[in-house]
Order: sequence, then structure tokens, then C-alpha cells
Amino acid sequence: MNGQENQTIIIPTMYRTKTCGELRLANAGERVTLAGWVQSIHNLGALTFVDLRDRYGVTQLAFNEDAPEDLRQKAARLGREYVVQATGRVIERHSKNPNIPTGEIEILVDRLDILNESLVPPFTIEEHTDGGDDLRMKYRYLDLRRACVRRNLELRHRLAIEVRRYLDGQDFLEIETPVLVNSTPEGARDFVVPSRMNKGQFYALPQSPQTLKQLLMVAGMDRYFQIVKCFRDEDLRADRQPEFTQIDCEMSFVGQEDVLRTFEGMMRHLFQAVKGIDLPELPRMTWADAMKYYGSDKPDTRFGMRFVELKNHQPDNASRQTVDSLFPAGFQVFDQAAYIGAIRCEGQASCTRKQLDQLTDFVKRPQVGARGLVYARVQQDGTVRSSVDKFYGPDTLAQLRDRMQARPGDLILILSGDDAMRTRRQLCELRLEMGTRMGLRDKGRYSCLWVIDFPMYEWSDEEQRLMAMHHPFTSPKPEDIPLLDTDPASVRANAYDMVINGVEVGGGSIRIHEAGLQQKIFEVLGFTPQQARRKFGFLMDAFKYGAPPHGGLAFGLDRLVSLFAGLDSIRDCIAFPKNNSGRDVMLDAPGALEPSQLDELAISVRLPQ
Repeated sequence: MNGQENQTIIIPTMYRTKTCGELRLANAGERVTLAGWVQSIHNLGALTFVDLRDRYGVTQLAFNEDAPEDLRQKAARLGREYVVQATGRVIERHSKNPNIPTGEIEILVDRLDILNESLVPPFTIEEHTDGGDDLRMKYRYLDLRRACVRRNLELRHRLAIEVRRYLDGQDFLEIETPVLVNSTPEGARDFVVPSRMNKGQFYALPQSPQTLKQLLMVAGMDRYFQIVKCFRDEDLRADRQPEFTQIDCEMSFVGQEDVLRTFEGMMRHLFQAVKGIDLPELPRMTWADAMKYYGSDKPDTRFGMRFVELKNHQPDNASRQTVDSLFPAGFQVFDQAAYIGAIRCEGQASCTRKQLDQLTDFVKRPQVGARGLVYARVQQDGTVRSSVDKFYGPDTLAQLRDRMQARPGDLILILSGDDAMRTRRQLCELRLEMGTRMGLRDKGRYSCLWVIDFPMYEWSDEEQRLMAMHHPFTSPKPEDIPLLDTDPASVRANAYDMVINGVEVGGGSIRIHEAGLQQKIFEVLGFTPQQARRKFGFLMDAFKYGAPPHGGLAFGLDRLVSLFAGLDSIRDCIAFPKNNSGRDVMLDAPGALEPSQLDELAISVRLPQ
């Protein structure tokens, strides 16, 4: 006997026996109880119909003229978003709704309980709401009731489950790493957290678990992954948030080929499991070719329109190629240009002058920065008419047509500039704009590839020094290591990115696992031994105890979900996102602290004048 015989066991009320999305005509005659939110009310005099919604769907409730007076009074009290419980019999619906799975039935209600009343919501909780972005973000908990938003979170959940399923099958261990870490140089700005117990000192929130996952490889974990929150204090845009989620992975005793094969397999698994799409083997493109032919290290290869170089007198460290100009002297803009590049827009010679002027205005925008646009139309008889006819004769324009492999009806668009890389980026923006206008960027089509052989370093005008293009732990190509002493800007990295539809969804590298080479990389980056020791001494010490060759990568879960869902912004697949100013308008964060909190942290705040 344990003295518990006389205790009362409280059984919770059964709020529902079915959800609002599962009843079908086969359930006709059953007595059921549903619970949810009132989406809409249709009062037809003697009859009242209510659409009841929960996470699983919508079911119509019917209140007929024979219902008891108290039931009809309760139904008359209902308002949008009231939380109710309804019991009744499933019957065949007289006026069926083919647009919803439950559209053949309704519930003839004989009992109704109002569980909670609601204010009139500030916008309609429907697929096509009347609420703007700011309003919906302020009341995000209401926005999340909308089916289109909920489906994004369901997709996110499904992707995360499938990631775990695949990586578990590949012997990866899911291991959590700390959120309060040390601040590190390079990369984006850190979010910092003051320490109360160590006044004047600060933690940083991790931009990624990079060094920690490398330590896990030193520890012999062999294969690690984590679906982890990361934080970067950087300027925001559609595919950036201050906090975001990574599928973070690392492997021991691997080279680049092992990593690419493993995670190409993961992407193939996700597309098959979630989208029912069989991905072909992913093509690979060097960084140098991506920049030369697309002006971007994340090219959108759903469509062609590759760049054709018409002049390049600026040395290119990646390809070391120089292309003679197609154009004879006479047009000052082209004469003075270091680079001239063009794209062929198939069948677009019919563009009007107004449309071409709009394209010119587009490339002149500050976000693009080109000085102007030259165009040439290939006529039906094969002759070429251009905006620079007075500078070049028919023979030169015919050479242009042939170099571009243009056919009658095609449009050639040309940009020039005094810096090859900058002009390529401008031409990339023009290419993407034309791809959009021509309907070539279908969100339902997926074109995936690996971009490999990135430069190890890039020059920073702000810092006036070489910076790591990825991070300082990336290994150089073995054959390029001697160049670290003579021409570090030419060193290629053992780095790779996965690109889908022009979006970088994941990237990584083979890491440095030898303390001597890591110290050399720090020197190239301008760290003194003391600075390297202060920031990364723990990692360099760990390497002295037998670090295995290792490498890995991280995928952006938010970007993957937005691509799979066909969204324009990652905000729409995050439960509680920040706005473009980095603010959470629902929580009104960030906000000021109480003076007592600041005193406790030994922090004085100086507000801008």
C-alpha cells in the first residue's frame, strides 16, 4: 500500500475528437467534437454557417432554424477569431466546396461552447490578407494562423527531419556547441554579450560553430552535425537575418571529393523526399569561370545568356587571359574601357525603345553602377542595327553578331567599364533582370551546381589588406602553398559552395590541420603572433595533439526552405523574424536597459548626438 488509493485523478476535458482538416464524406453520420478559431461567419437568416479553422484545415459548421434558442444565441455572438468548441453530426454538404479537402461535409451543430472571445484582428487571417508587412510582423502570432505561412513552417520542419534522417544514416552525431563564445576577427561583426561576473569583459554570439566543430574533429567525433542558430551583425536584405539557422557539418579523414559526394547525396535526398524531384549529378564550375561567364560566384544557371568578352585588357589573376578588342577605335567609351562584355537575349530584338531606355535606367541605378548601355538588334535579314551605328560600320557589327552567335530576332546588350570585375558584376545584374523579364527564372525549376576553387584571399579597401574570402581556417590548394610567400593573392582555396537558382545555399572547405601552416596563414592575413595567440591559441594548441585531416560545410536552412517554398524572402519561413532594420516589432526589441542593469554590468551608454 502506498497511500495513494484515495487520491483523485483528474482527467482533462476532451476538447476535440477530430481536427478541422480530416473529416470526409465517409465520416457522414458520425458525432464529432471540433475546436478551433472562427474564420468567417455567413448569416443567411434562418441558417448560419461558420468556417472553423485549426492548424489542419477548415470545416464548415451549420446552425439550422430548428436549433434550440440558446444555441442560436451563442452562434449569433460569434466573431472572427473566437476560440470555440463545437459538437454535432457529420452530414453531407448541400453546396459543396471543391477548394478544400473537407468541402463535401459540414457539421450540424447541437452544442457550442465559446472558449475564448477575440478582438477584431487588425488584418484578415486569409491567404491573401489585407495586412502590410509591418502590421503582420507586429501581430506575427496572428499572421502565423494563415495557411500559407503555416505551410512554410511545416516545410521547414519536414526539411529538418529529413536532414537528420540522412545524416544519421551517414553516421553523423548531432552535438550541441556553446552559444556564449569569444569574439573573433574577420567575417561579419559580432553580437556581444556583457559578462556580469567578469566586468568589462564580453562574450560573443557565434557567427558559426567553426572552431568548435574543428575541435570536435580533434576530439575524434569523426562526423558531426548540428542544426544551430548563428548570429551576425551585418546589413540586412531579403536573404539575411541577424539570427539565422545553419545545418552545420564536419567530417574527419576526408578530402574535397568526399565532402562534395556526401552532401550532394544529402541534397538529392531532400529533393526526392520533400519535392519528389530526382536531381541529376551536380555540375561543377570553378570560381574563375563563374565570374568570367556569369559575373557572380553564385550563378543562376536556370538559363543561358553567358557573357561574351569583347575586350579585356585588365589582367585577371584567375585566368591570366587577355582578349583583343572586337571594336576598332572611334567610340571613346569603348576605346577607354578596360573591359567590354555582352549577353545575347534570344528573340528580344522586338524590344521597344521605351523598354531599352528602361534597361539603361536600370543599369545606371546606384545599386548597379554602370555608366550606360549599348544595344544591337539582329534584323530578320541578318543585318545589325545598334545604338552605336554612327561609330561602327556594317562589317564590325556583323563581327559582333558572329562573335555573339546571334540569330535574326536576337538582342545584344553590351556593358563596358574600367574594371573587369566590377563591370562583370554589373553585367550579371543586367543578365538577371533580362532573365526575369523573359520569364526564364521559374521558381518551380531547380538548377544546382558546385562552385569550386575559390581564391584564398580578397583585397579589402576598408582594411587595406588581404582578407580571407571564407575564413582563416580554410586550407589552400596543396599545389598553391608555395605562392603564399610570393603571390598570396593568386592562391586558390580548397573551398566550395553549393548554388541553387543563383542562391548560395551552402559552403565550406577543407580545413588546415597543421599548426605550422595555420600560423603561416595568420601571418599572410596580417596577424602578429601575439594576436593569433590571443584569438586562436586554443585551436593552435589543439592541433599539437594530433588533428586529423578534416573538412565540412554549412547549409543555410532558412535559404533552403525559402527555395523549396518559392519565397522571395527568408523572413517568410522564420516563425518570428526581424525586419529590415534588425528590429523585432512584435517584441519591440532591441530596447533600452534599466539604469540598474547597466550599473550591474559596469556599462555606461553614450547616445549619439
